[in-house]
Amino acid sequence: MEPDRVFIDIKTCDLTLSQVMAEMVRLQSEYPEYEIFMDGDRYAIAGRRRTRRWDAEGSR
Repeated sequence: MEPDRVFIDIKTCDLTLSQVMAEMVRLQSEYPEYEIFMDGDRYAIAGRRRTRRWDAEGSR
């Protein structure tokens, strides 16, 4: 499993809350293969590669 990717380190950036939210929307559209989320432990906007779910027959 690939480690989470940090896109924005909130501790060191000077973005406002509305700018961070806009960046999250941009990142979601730019990286559709990632789940974009706020990582409270790292205090960062991070991404985790999406995994495919098994269908009803158990195949991908």
